[in-house]
Amino acid sequence: MNTTLFDLSGRCALVTGGSKGLGRAMATAFAAAGADLAIASRNEKELAAAADAIHRQHGVRVEPIAADLYRPEEVERLADAAIQRLGRIDILVNNAGTNIPQPIDQIRDEDWDRVLQLNLTSCMALTRALVPGMKQRRWGRIIHISSIMGLSSKEGRNVYSATKTALIGLARASALDLGPFGITVNCIAPGIFATELPMSILSPQEQTQAAARTALGRWGQPDELAGPALLLASDAGSYISGSVLLVDGGLLCRAL
Repeated sequence: MNTTLFDLSGRCALVTGGSKGLGRAMATAFAAAGADLAIASRNEKELAAAADAIHRQHGVRVEPIAADLYRPEEVERLADAAIQRLGRIDILVNNAGTNIPQPIDQIRDEDWDRVLQLNLTSCMALTRALVPGMKQRRWGRIIHISSIMGLSSKEGRNVYSATKTALIGLARASALDLGPFGITVNCIAPGIFATELPMSILSPQEQTQAAARTALGRWGQPDELAGPALLLASDAGSYISGSVLLVDGGLLCRAL
């Protein structure tokens, strides 16, 4: 096996929502492959602990950058800080996201705006800020973390599904814009993973029912997203762009 295809030595990556859950799992995979990292979230204490743990385990440089991506000015600051600290960003993973379940006739404007800002607008803005350097170097990897909810949905997930579907459209258009510069743009659409967000909004009964609908009969573990992310972030995925990689344990293949 040509393991150099997955080697990220000399690359620099920014992972939002990188202090825990899927973000931390992906950041750790990049570090194991040799990349230096910037990880971002709002919680400084969690960030510092995650950065220290990843650095101790893999020896790469890990820069924790606290940023509130609900605020547009903080998105710009994050991009500037990541470039300043690492020198450049070659790989961007837009992973930070939130969900405020509401039926369509009960959506509050402030909740719509809040979810849209974090799940979609911040992804566009970070990409916009970091792409010029990637174009100059003629190499880059942009990965938006969409969701199975961007391909299907569930009652009350109006805002969340809208943003996750929009990320797929954004990736497809950006792939065409950036392909001539050696930059790939893709989405990963995770299914049910045992992270804080779904565990906090689904009842135990809903969790059991969701697991039973997958082909594998269980929830995914965060580390199981590491391989797909590494594929799209490395030379192993150099001819994949404008695509959606569904990582759902076979949930979407069940019709009834």
